[in-house]
Amino acid sequence: MSGLEARVGTVAPPANRRRPAWHDATVAAVRAETPTARRIILDVPTWPGNDAGQHLDLRLTAEDGYQATRSYSIASSGSGTRVTLAVDRVDDGEVSPFLVDAVEVGDALEVHGPLGGWFVWRPGASPSSASRPVQLIAGGSGIVPLVAMVSAHAEAADPAPFRLLYAVRTPEDVFFRSELADAANGPAPLEVTIVYSRRAPDGSPVPVGRLTRDALGAAVLPPDGGALVYVCGSTPFVEQVLRWLGELGHDTGDVRAERFGGNG
Repeated sequence: MSGLEARVGTVAPPANRRRPAWHDATVAAVRAETPTARRIILDVPTWPGNDAGQHLDLRLTAEDGYQATRSYSIASSGSGTRVTLAVDRVDDGEVSPFLVDAVEVGDALEVHGPLGGWFVWRPGASPSSASRPVQLIAGGSGIVPLVAMVSAHAEAADPAPFRLLYAVRTPEDVFFRSELADAANGPAPLEVTIVYSRRAPDGSPVPVGRLTRDALGAAVLPPDGGALVYVCGSTPFVEQVLRWLGELGHDTGDVRAERFGGNG
């Protein structure tokens, strides 16, 4: 997941309040997330906390001194020193195959962050935005920073209405399945629409197929509702969604987007 941000609005939110730095991290837990992805929980004693939507740089150092660094969105937020990542394997990548297939509990890593001050959501950031609707749109592993926002929203019991549109290939490709289910059934329910491009679970109300402009328009909050929109996914996915949002009448000043590439 790249930490490269695409600013679609013109007015930036408050600057990041935590100074980024390099930190020593230890792998505290790992688990399969999807057939090609792994959830990794890091213990970072000096971590200053992070806002929902921020990312970090992770650096690996080989025995011969060669280093490789990649950016990954953070699936957790708040003041704790446990940092959750979810890494999807890029088969010809240098870093993601190791993180998905080889890293073990107890391994030492280096992380730099927290990074990013634009693609963030803060509960009750100001009186004017405390109840502003939020529309989240994710493609594949683009759900990672958005699930941090979903969790922060639930934990803070924030009154802002939240809605999620999530595009994946199959049911097995859904990241953070239990967390999304819990949020959908919580005290401030998250409205979730999942579009499956190849195979849907039995009883899915959404037809199988790639996301279309009409499906997007039917699933997201209306353009006149004043929603703040977050879009995250691969570059082609994000570019298409941004075009459709504009065609549907959404104000680009209300949209924040983050793209990721495939250098893994």
